[in-house]
Amino acid sequence: MKTYKFISWNVNGIRAVDKKSALKWIDESDVDFLGLQEIKAEREQIPTSIFERQYENTLVNSSSKKGQSGVALFTDIAPLHHDITPHVDILDEGRINEFHFENIAFFNVYFPNGQRNEERLAYKMAFYDRFLEHLENLRKEGKSIIVCGDVNTAHTAIDLARPKANENTSGFLQIERDWMDKFVSHGYVDTFRHVHGDQPNNYSWWSYRANARANNVGWRIDYFFVSEDLKNNIKDAYILNEITGSDHCPIALEIEI
Repeated sequence: MKTYKFISWNVNGIRAVDKKSALKWIDESDVDFLGLQEIKAEREQIPTSIFERQYENTLVNSSSKKGQSGVALFTDIAPLHHDITPHVDILDEGRINEFHFENIAFFNVYFPNGQRNEERLAYKMAFYDRFLEHLENLRKEGKSIIVCGDVNTAHTAIDLARPKANENTSGFLQIERDWMDKFVSHGYVDTFRHVHGDQPNNYSWWSYRANARANNVGWRIDYFFVSEDLKNNIKDAYILNEITGSDHCPIALEIEI
């Protein structure tokens, strides 16, 4: 068995983080899978200067809406299968990298945000359901699952600094939290909580306003989930909150497969 290291980061614009040299730390980090969300770029627009390391496989799924969303996955491992999973991402917003290796189906996902309006919230919830159905079908085929990305929902009150003030805000609505409960009940493990339990004050996103990051007034909306059969393979899961360059920080998973 080998211990694989995964990094997930919503970069809020890959060209913007490149201008800040905010991804250079990857060159000194032994990362097997680097999943980036909200890259806001086409493949040809991704700067070659983001880091020096040359990954053998770079999978980019850009949004049909230029300059929005988009995900990118970097790895030296050859995929047995890869896809953009259009039956889940039905609006072609560049939200999913699906990557199979060994007996694992790995997903790098930028889930929709529901804050714009009721229609967008409904789309977010439908996306969640389509995604879960897709995972369940893969599990029926015998696949183990790893999911990383910006889920755009804080699961419980411990996952944001001001839960009471945000009860009516998309990202912490009861309907969104109920779906997270359903997801976990289907046998998906929040790897950070598995390792750290109910440790408070751990966040992955902070508003740019009101000095929120300096005061750690944040939300934990970025996750690594694994199917229950991989629970005992988890070696570590953690938040890299010292790394700046985006309104999110990277998160990591180390797992033996």
